[in-house]
Amino acid sequence: MNNPILKQIGTVFIPVSNIEKARDWYCDILGLDADGEIQFGHLYVIPMEGTGIVLDSKIYSEDRIFKVPAFHFNTKNIEEAFHFMSNKGVDLITSIEHNHYFNFKDPDGNTLMICKC
Repeated sequence: MNNPILKQIGTVFIPVSNIEKARDWYCDILGLDADGEIQFGHLYVIPMEGTGIVLDSKIYSEDRIFKVPAFHFNTKNIEEAFHFMSNKGVDLITSIEHNHYFNFKDPDGNTLMICKC
């Protein structure tokens, strides 16, 4: 029997407390228009290249936020990305580590990462 499971990640769900505020924040740091539809009152699909991100306010609780990064955003220039996020006032929780990545938090406290590709 062939394995029906693909070696792909379709979407990562991020728990957020306020879907509108989260949509606006994520779209801002990703340089996207925040004009997409909020589905079913609690889901926002961020238009990504490759693996998708869905913000979900229905699954949010303080004990469900990401304590460690579940994925990373790619960048070609880690220093530019770090300064960009710093200038946006993002909660940077590490400096650039090993000249390769840094961690930050979204407004709900989810720990996320940006990594040089």
